[in-house]
Amino acid sequence: MKLEKLAKTTSKIDSFLSSRLSGEPKELYQAARYLIEHGGKRLRPYMVIKSCQLLGGTTRQAIPAAAAIEMVHNFTLVHDDIMDNDVIRHGVPTVHVRFGMPNGILAGDLLFSRAFETISKPYLHQLEGVGLNLVTTLAKACTDVCEGQSLDISMAKSSKIPNETQYIKMIEKKTSSLFVASCAMGAIAANKNLSDVIRLSTFGRNLGISFQIIDDLIGVLGDPRITKKPVGNDIREGKKSLPILMAIKKAGKQEKKIILNAFGNSSVSKSDVEKAISTISSLGIETAIKQKAAYHSDTAKKAISIYDGPAKNELLSLLDFVVERSL
Repeated sequence: MKLEKLAKTTSKIDSFLSSRLSGEPKELYQAARYLIEHGGKRLRPYMVIKSCQLLGGTTRQAIPAAAAIEMVHNFTLVHDDIMDNDVIRHGVPTVHVRFGMPNGILAGDLLFSRAFETISKPYLHQLEGVGLNLVTTLAKACTDVCEGQSLDISMAKSSKIPNETQYIKMIEKKTSSLFVASCAMGAIAANKNLSDVIRLSTFGRNLGISFQIIDDLIGVLGDPRITKKPVGNDIREGKKSLPILMAIKKAGKQEKKIILNAFGNSSVSKSDVEKAISTISSLGIETAIKQKAAYHSDTAKKAISIYDGPAKNELLSLLDFVVERSL
């Protein structure tokens, strides 16, 4: 999938987002727009639009929901960076670093509240129907993200290594929930029935799981020239992602010692991190992870197999892009 094509499709969303994130005080709105203006592929709003088009809806019907999901996504990024004390995102200082902690928190809150204002405004005179379903779907996704983030924090604090089922549950909530909401809201915006919403939600859920599985693989074995992250960053930070969980489970005594020596050790030497990466790579983790991502990709494809048309092909191309991203 050409990212230029995705950017072209979502250029209208960027214009709409800009109009919805303008106001006074200027610095607050500047902080709210900051990450949106400095990167992001717009995968989620793209999925809203394509899901709506798949079911016969129009871009115009989908744009408010597409903008709202991007606002919520950026809200999660702003607050994640605060919780993780991160200083760089998209190659620029994080919002709380650039604008100060109080404005960082307020910018995230503004994105969250403005998302719901944006999604509900076109339906203010309807007491039920599309508007209510959109708001309910987005609210559920926001709840799931908070629960998933809490699970992730609990995993990080615990001395135990979680199993695969616990990891999948966490990423379903923390990451996949916004992909589910994107596809579901596209279907709702097209004013289609519950069976269509369920099929598109299943597509989004499995695409989201594939996305995070591959993202975690890139976080462990990725080329820093592509990822823009330090070598072995996820290992050094002790991130309990699926590749690391599988590596620790599969490793022999000596291999496990090499991995755990670097895992969660902020002062570990570069050479020891590289040894850990080499050890993980030698265990065949990359192949196993890609197989799991492919399983969820196939499940996603089956969910929308009954549909036809250009929008379906574009969603499938996005799915392939997510699974086949380069390390």
